[in-house]
Amino acid sequence: MNIAEIWWTVSPELLRLGPLSIRWYGLLFALAFVFGYIIMQRIYKLENKSLEDLDKLSVYVIVGTVVGARLGHCLFYDPSYYLANPLEIIKVWQGGLASHGAAIGILIALYMFSKKVKGQNLLWILDRLVIVVSLGGALIRLGNLFNSEIFGKASDVAWAFVFIRVDDIPRHPTQLYESLFYFFSAVVLFLIYKKRKSQVKAGFNFGLFLLLVFGFRIIVEFFKENQSAFESSLPLNMGQLLSIPFLMLGLYFIIRKVSTKKK
Repeated sequence: MNIAEIWWTVSPELLRLGPLSIRWYGLLFALAFVFGYIIMQRIYKLENKSLEDLDKLSVYVIVGTVVGARLGHCLFYDPSYYLANPLEIIKVWQGGLASHGAAIGILIALYMFSKKVKGQNLLWILDRLVIVVSLGGALIRLGNLFNSEIFGKASDVAWAFVFIRVDDIPRHPTQLYESLFYFFSAVVLFLIYKKRKSQVKAGFNFGLFLLLVFGFRIIVEFFKENQSAFESSLPLNMGQLLSIPFLMLGLYFIIRKVSTKKK
């Protein structure tokens, strides 16, 4: 046995009060929205944008995230079960959220918001919102770590985690890999916004976000256990296949905007 491996014994529950419990995942999920709002509030103030519009935007993003993530999990990873039991779809509290579904839900919500609220440019919002989405993704992956879920394949690396609530096999802590990379992405995107927002074309930060996050997602999936049995028969798993369109969209925005600037 590798003496350097980490035995993950942390309970998913932060606090229990009688029949009620506060879980790390729920807390971190909520903090993703709280910190996101604080950062966007600062951006809106710096750029003299309406905070009333930000409040409306927050509602659209929260609904788009939760609905998209839930539907994404149900339709991407176990469609036969959920289509046969549609009432199970609404049971979000039982777990099952997909990040790709959340991404689609957010994009749809933002498009609807930009059409509904006057003076809201979609690319302007996306270039700034991706900062807090990256931060949110980092916090949610930490929540997955506390839940001992979405873990990696067996490994003998020195930093392997043994999730005792799952089995006694040392594994890649892929939740931690993703969390750290998403924190890094948030910092990079914030620095570009802070230092170079007047030098890059609209849509660049959005494109870079897609390239970073979904490019990394394709790589990290090679170290993960599949979430559904049917993925074993695919050339790439579902997470990788769903990442390819986002990756291509990111490349499009970066190349298109860079080419436009050169012209």
